[in-house]
Amino acid sequence: MLTYAEAVDQLYSLGLELAPTAPRRKFELDHMRLLAASLGDPQSTYPSILIAGTNGKGSTAATLSSILAATGARTALYTSPHLYHVNERIQVNGTPIPDADFARLYTRVAEAAKDLVADQKLPHLPSFFEVLTAIAFTFFAEQKVDIAVLEVGLGGRLDATNIVDPLISVLTDIALDHQDYLGDTITLITREKAGILRPHGTLVTLPQHPEANQAIGEAAAGLDLHAINAADYIPTPEAIHHEKASATPLPRNHYTVAFNGLPLVVDSPLPGQHQQRNIALALAVVNTLAISNKFSYKIEIPLIEAGIRNTHWPGRLEFIPPNLLLDVAHNPAGAWTLRAAITRLPDDQPRTLIFSCLRDKDLDEMTRILFPLFDKTSGDPARAHDHIVLAPIPNNPRAAAVEDLLAAAHRLDIPAHAAPHLEAALAQARAITPEGGIILATGSVYLVGELRHLAVMA
Repeated sequence: MLTYAEAVDQLYSLGLELAPTAPRRKFELDHMRLLAASLGDPQSTYPSILIAGTNGKGSTAATLSSILAATGARTALYTSPHLYHVNERIQVNGTPIPDADFARLYTRVAEAAKDLVADQKLPHLPSFFEVLTAIAFTFFAEQKVDIAVLEVGLGGRLDATNIVDPLISVLTDIALDHQDYLGDTITLITREKAGILRPHGTLVTLPQHPEANQAIGEAAAGLDLHAINAADYIPTPEAIHHEKASATPLPRNHYTVAFNGLPLVVDSPLPGQHQQRNIALALAVVNTLAISNKFSYKIEIPLIEAGIRNTHWPGRLEFIPPNLLLDVAHNPAGAWTLRAAITRLPDDQPRTLIFSCLRDKDLDEMTRILFPLFDKTSGDPARAHDHIVLAPIPNNPRAAAVEDLLAAAHRLDIPAHAAPHLEAALAQARAITPEGGIILATGSVYLVGELRHLAVMA
């Protein structure tokens, strides 16, 4: 059997689907079904919640899985991408898959895939994400989980996770992203994501962009499904508890909503008003499970409250003392969400931005959204001590070059520094940020993962 390091190396050798050098393969769910069948169809041994969307699906999945685990259900969580270790994507009750199990199951999946290719049942070896999804499904079956919360990787209709028969399908906020793969309009992207819906199934979502609303409605119209609007779990302004002090620069989401006619106190460690939508989706799913009670989950308000309170989803407006704020905003919609959160910071607090992104993202749009908030030449005295530090993302073929990042800043006539690597970027940011200031790092999940590792290990 392969060692863990050998398994990870072989997995990455399959090539990341979105890498510029990756072949533009036409994905077929039948290929993933064949692979799963060769492993005994592990995904059919437990009920699943399938979550698709552009932004917020990971936070929704993390919150939901934490609630379900708090109710006593043995809960699987599958997410992507990871911040630092690939094991983070595959969890049971908050614990990532052990290295030994990862290596063992990778070996099993890889051998099954090779046999399928040798028997000419598959035209080629499965992709990175297909193999990882097969590992996750198999591990969850071995662990005899009660329920799995699955985050779609890309799109929905052709995503490897979409071979499950979801108990509930969830659509989070949809915006433009991955246009090369999903389509160049919100309507086309929504149609791809709505591919996780099932005839006579259950959909949980929220009102959002008009084009997305219309496309979801059209997709659902012929399926005779039960559609649930999670808007009832969005707090009113009067329901929000305004804390005067916080251990982080941004307040926790702390408010009260009605859950089956009873008060439920939300106290989430995930800050930002946008998280209220993700929490609402999770609560709507939990309430749907409570009403059906098909699997006898112990869904009680104190347990739900504990699950929300103990949600762990790092890199999402995460504060690492003394002054580092991390957020994985990786597309224009995420940048706008982050911009709204930044407005909650003290206006007179000096800010340093560490930024990088992948070159298949809309660099100009993201910089137009974020860079003006850190422009020391704007004439605003509150911004006089602000800085922008740009750095490459290491070991990532999709990373934007520092020269391209600098060019984007120059097009806006906003000054920016360039660092040769992330260690230097963090050191430079710490050196130039005045006492009492804050360093905000964003632009890519991979940037945040690397910086988080550097900061935590320091």
